[in-house]
Amino acid sequence: MNIEAPERKSVLVDSILPNTTEITNKQIVVGAADFQKYIHLLKDKRVGVVANQGSVLVNSKGDLTHLIDTLIKLKINIIKVFSPEHGFRGIADAGEIINDERDAKTDLPIVSLYGKNKKPTERQLEEIDVLLFDLQDVGVRFYTYISTLHYIMQAASEKDIPVIVLDRPNPNAHYIDGTVLNVKYKSFVGMHPVPVVYGMTIGEYALMINGENWLETNKTCQLIVVPLQHYNHKLKYELPVKPSPNLPNAKAINLYPSLCFFEGANISCGRGTDLQFQIFGSPELPPLKYQFTFTPKPNAGAKNPVFQDKMCLGVDLTQNEYLDHLNLKWLTEAYKNYPKKELFFNDFFNKLAGNEILKDQIIKGVPVKEIRKSWQKDLDAFKIIRSKYLLYP
Repeated sequence: MNIEAPERKSVLVDSILPNTTEITNKQIVVGAADFQKYIHLLKDKRVGVVANQGSVLVNSKGDLTHLIDTLIKLKINIIKVFSPEHGFRGIADAGEIINDERDAKTDLPIVSLYGKNKKPTERQLEEIDVLLFDLQDVGVRFYTYISTLHYIMQAASEKDIPVIVLDRPNPNAHYIDGTVLNVKYKSFVGMHPVPVVYGMTIGEYALMINGENWLETNKTCQLIVVPLQHYNHKLKYELPVKPSPNLPNAKAINLYPSLCFFEGANISCGRGTDLQFQIFGSPELPPLKYQFTFTPKPNAGAKNPVFQDKMCLGVDLTQNEYLDHLNLKWLTEAYKNYPKKELFFNDFFNKLAGNEILKDQIIKGVPVKEIRKSWQKDLDAFKIIRSKYLLYP
């Protein structure tokens, strides 16, 4: 079933759409588990797989099997594995440079797509006939797996290699919010003119990259999307495996779009604790207003956390209500209460925001309601673009 004009070379393998939001994880069939839709496309091919620790299949008992192990049992000829930020096993720090290696279990060569080599080289694709992409996104612009998707599609388009995207649920698909990226601020934490929270699965997002001609070539990618079954965007979906080291649970994933702005400020988001992206704080915040305390220590995913061994004053959000919007109140109030305002923001903030406007609004004390209102025109324009690529209600 073609969902775009034929010249775009994007194909949707038939899906079953749900009629209700009352669906459980057990009823959803992820693209990776729908073997009849794509295994025949891999037979007698030399396959490259883009995967990490979240590329798993869950059986009826809740047991997990990695996609790579399953494909090997099915006699699929996997040539190499490409891994994104945090590595194939998902244990590296955010921003940590990862070297190429071999997987201890399968002895497959693993090519890191983080660091200097974000895009597969022509040499790395020499023996590849088809690329299979299976990463668990969380639906946030600065989460780098969609940037890895872009570079995979870019490299594949240059070599005329088909890309098969195995779709997975987006745990933040239930809303669309935030600043839309100004391409002047394009980076690996924001490559496309989309809002912070874009309300699409990674399969839908791949179709949008192709359809909007966002690849830096004159050619689009030969793209096949294997969609989810029994899924819709309003579904509350809990991931079976944490998608990266510092998103340990559903609460952290839900708070991540709002709290990640603090990565562009002199504020800890809880890295170096067991409550990553569920708390925030700084040694500089006033104790009369911020009475919750924590002290970051090195741990898995944060070898050198911000404010290591220093007591931070902040806020515990572990009991916060489930968000269906981007919360700016925590950020604006932290700036208002920060004693050394000239030291609050760092150079990373505008990349996360996708523009210079948000920082300026916060500094000037523009009310949150007015800041949000300033996003609306761009959000409405994005929603029109988004609607062309949706596979699910």
